[in-house]
Amino acid sequence: MPAALRTVTATRYVTPLREGGSMPGLVEADDEGLYVLKFRGAGQGPKALVAELVAGELARAYGLPVPELVLAELDPALAPAEPDQEIQGLLKASAGTNLALDFLPGSVTFNPAARFAPTPELAAEIVWFDALVENVDRTPQNPNLLVWHDALWCIDHGAALYRHHGGSDPVAAARAPFGLIAGHVLMPYAGDLAETDARLGERVDPPTLQAILDMVPSAWLGPDGDRPYVKALSARLEAPRTWAQEAHDARA
Repeated sequence: MPAALRTVTATRYVTPLREGGSMPGLVEADDEGLYVLKFRGAGQGPKALVAELVAGELARAYGLPVPELVLAELDPALAPAEPDQEIQGLLKASAGTNLALDFLPGSVTFNPAARFAPTPELAAEIVWFDALVENVDRTPQNPNLLVWHDALWCIDHGAALYRHHGGSDPVAAARAPFGLIAGHVLMPYAGDLAETDARLGERVDPPTLQAILDMVPSAWLGPDGDRPYVKALSARLEAPRTWAQEAHDARA
């Protein structure tokens, strides 16, 4: 079973990381560690943090390399020390519990043009996983993959589970195809996706899925709590997984 997330307290705002729409920030915490903090008060609100946590810990349950995720308490008293008015507003709007990822110093963004390449097995596992969680944000233009110590790391899952932002019922659409997987940045590197599906499809059981959802602070969830996420992901994992076949066909 996955371990509960640690909680740290942000003690210093170091610098903004002006990437994407949420503008995460690098912070120092009371454990003397550096973390990339995802703000609850940013554009997509707490649902982006729900996706980040659920997809990130689900990826970890599948054995994928993901930096440690922690809950990060943010004191709005840090805001006045920041000269940037936009950042001040973000700090004030995000007072309380946020989500943060362990900072990987010296890491570089994965570049398909560089010499580093993942193994076919790992590439297939990441493609399969992103099809599962409908991650729309692992493209050649924005891979959300880091190379650190000659290993690939998956980051930034806030755009996964995109249906929970409204407009469609995640549970009703749980078995829907995910055509965007054809443009995945790792598709050219991926090994046999049918074999990957057979190997990973039954790895995460319902208690593990529920344990991951139990990590999400209730204040980030809607009136139905975690039930829509549990039901949608459980239905998506039921065999036959047509979305996995779709990924396999796209690779072919």
